[in-house]
Amino acid sequence: MSKIKINNTDLKITRINLGGNVFGWTLDETRSFEILDKFIEKGGNFIDTADTYPWWVNGTGGLSETIIGKWIKSRGNRQDLVVATKVGSETNEHTSDISRKHILQSVDESLQRLQTDHIDLYYTHFDDEKTPVEETLSAYDEIIKAGKVRYIAASNVSPERLTASFEAAEKNNFPKYVALQPHYNLIERAKYENDYLPLVEKYNLSVFPYWSLAAGFLTGKYRSEADFKKSVRGAGAKKYLNEKGFAVLDTLDKVSAKHGTSQAAVALAWLLAQPHIGAPIASATNQNQLETLFVATKLDLDKEDLDLLDKASK
Repeated sequence: MSKIKINNTDLKITRINLGGNVFGWTLDETRSFEILDKFIEKGGNFIDTADTYPWWVNGTGGLSETIIGKWIKSRGNRQDLVVATKVGSETNEHTSDISRKHILQSVDESLQRLQTDHIDLYYTHFDDEKTPVEETLSAYDEIIKAGKVRYIAASNVSPERLTASFEAAEKNNFPKYVALQPHYNLIERAKYENDYLPLVEKYNLSVFPYWSLAAGFLTGKYRSEADFKKSVRGAGAKKYLNEKGFAVLDTLDKVSAKHGTSQAAVALAWLLAQPHIGAPIASATNQNQLETLFVATKLDLDKEDLDLLDKASK
């Protein structure tokens, strides 16, 4: 499978970023290993998790990193992977925190759970909006120089604080964010395209969208509230059951039928066709879902398809 390089790095990734939020939640360790094995077998190498996944199960998280770490150790394949994790998340036990103290403690805990000596891409998961950006970047500088982290990235950071971070990095010779992980998909476009895209272009960031399938809504399986029982995550799609949501689904139905593929594959292919998108983040709980992710990377949407999807989703 072909790979691309994350901007301003030497990290080469496949164009699907496997989401680790389901490991330890809807997938136990055995089934997580099966998905991870199949992902690698099909050519994938880019895995995304966080220090607090899945905190909504046990209040603190860490299960996802632990499972991935056990898998990496058992397979002996660390050198073949690009592993991304995050710091600063809010849990039942603490609010978001990107202070120096929290970062230095959290990175060591993540390394221990992942059973590795370095993290390839380390995200500011949530901004606490109070720690000076200089303090956060200084801590990142420290752990990069120690060899614990290779590159840093940002997720839920406001445009203003993101800009301030780049200005502080330039002024103080601190490391700069190389990637952005925004909430972006076919039905959630405005915030990213209006507020973040200009910064992505200005700072040459690679973009790895989360909730690429809008909590499963863009798979087409949730068309009424009665459908929510199909998954423990189903209720997350409730807000999309409106005129716009149904218009997007109708268009996905048409385009997927034209290409003889699934609505999910089309939704991911649309993301992959957008400027600056490196690899959408998507999880899989079975082999069919995993296959869909790889189908999307090979699906070539034409101008007519893209225009139809663009019109329905704006």
